[in-house]
Amino acid sequence: MRLLGPTELDLKLVKFLNKPVPRTYKRANPDAVRLLVFDLITEVNRSDGYSNLLLPQALSASKFDDRDKGFATELLYGTLRMQGRHDWILAQVSNRPWAEVDPGVIDVARMALQQIHEMRVPDHAAVSASVDIARKRLGEAQGSFLNALLRAVLKKSLAEWLAPLDEISDPIERLAIKYSHPQWIVSAYFDLLKTEVDVTAALTANNVPALPTLVSWPGRSTQAELIEIGGVATEFSQYGARMAGSPGAVPAIRERRAGVQDEGSQLVAEIFAAVSEPARDWLDLCAGPGGKAALISSIAALGEHTFTANEISQPRANLVSQVVEFGQVLVGDGREISNSGRTFDAILADVPCTGLGALRRRPEVRWRRTLADLRTLTDLQIELSEAAISVLNPGGFFAYVTCSPHLAETKFQVSAILKRHPELVKVDLRPFFPNGLVSSTNDGSLLLWPQIHNTDAMFMTIFQKAS
Repeated sequence: MRLLGPTELDLKLVKFLNKPVPRTYKRANPDAVRLLVFDLITEVNRSDGYSNLLLPQALSASKFDDRDKGFATELLYGTLRMQGRHDWILAQVSNRPWAEVDPGVIDVARMALQQIHEMRVPDHAAVSASVDIARKRLGEAQGSFLNALLRAVLKKSLAEWLAPLDEISDPIERLAIKYSHPQWIVSAYFDLLKTEVDVTAALTANNVPALPTLVSWPGRSTQAELIEIGGVATEFSQYGARMAGSPGAVPAIRERRAGVQDEGSQLVAEIFAAVSEPARDWLDLCAGPGGKAALISSIAALGEHTFTANEISQPRANLVSQVVEFGQVLVGDGREISNSGRTFDAILADVPCTGLGALRRRPEVRWRRTLADLRTLTDLQIELSEAAISVLNPGGFFAYVTCSPHLAETKFQVSAILKRHPELVKVDLRPFFPNGLVSSTNDGSLLLWPQIHNTDAMFMTIFQKAS
């Protein structure tokens, strides 16, 4: 798989938003919302676009009302999330191998099944609207083919389609189909959670959309301010609030005094700052796009600390600069941080990973990542860790963070770091946890799960360097 760099992503986003197709989206067209979603799915599945970047931009540029925007959001994210199970059903009614069907037909068929099986759309409306999209975008023949497919699907209910899964003895294969995850992810969950009941709970949680979570940046806004405008305080983080609706309507967000950040990431920043309180110079080694950097720098500014953020990509570094009010932003490869000529007392490295902990919010990630990616990513994680440790002052703290629970990116990496660096010792993070927070591992690290903590599956271990 080819991993896109941030600059290339920016160019793809601009290209999508400026192509002429949106001129056909008119309020008088009853299928305008579905047409937009189809084009976004095409961009995500066929051109490596990112739904969480494309959708907000497209909706902001549209004239859709809130109801239409909500429908588009549910249809887009839901289709991407459940497309594995949709494909399993559609392949059974197709008269040709599913992999050989026109990609556009595949995408609009997935959209149709999302409406039929997962949403409150009448069958006839879902079929009619989907066939119209196929005829408009793909041609009459493809529309007729899609119509035949969907009519065949409607001969059974979803429960009837899924009934044969009970005959599959392999739980990995069965759960992968039922909950629409690649088998390698289900297998990794069994390695971590052991029982089918616990794995099922985790897969189910990944298919439940996460409510937007806001974060107040201390010194610039407060949790109380977010609660006053309708937010509900996060269970563990002292900075967060969950709120339905568009975050862009919140004054503190518009004024860049607060941000949007999952509670798990807030807890990582909060615990890192608490452990690093004795340290003076703090560094966020992989800071883009700036969520943790904004919170950590705000906490640092309230104490006797300096803050530096480093980001390899100039466009992402620009995003960091927009939210980091106190501190310096460097642009460079984190693996070459020693070239800055500086050392630090506390370093956080939220290293690039498979992102398996954020599948609630990034639905296409489950289909893009493969086992082959693990080797490349784990090598990069070690290289970044080595670079961080090389500029860590004696007595200083190094936080290794991932948004993935996978053993290869968490426990195994911690063991590798300790084996390479006998001068490091693990810090027991439990005394620094907020009241009521219990990690899913009992070794002093932080491990969060969506089905347990209602957060992304975040992992953090903090090491201290011998004085």
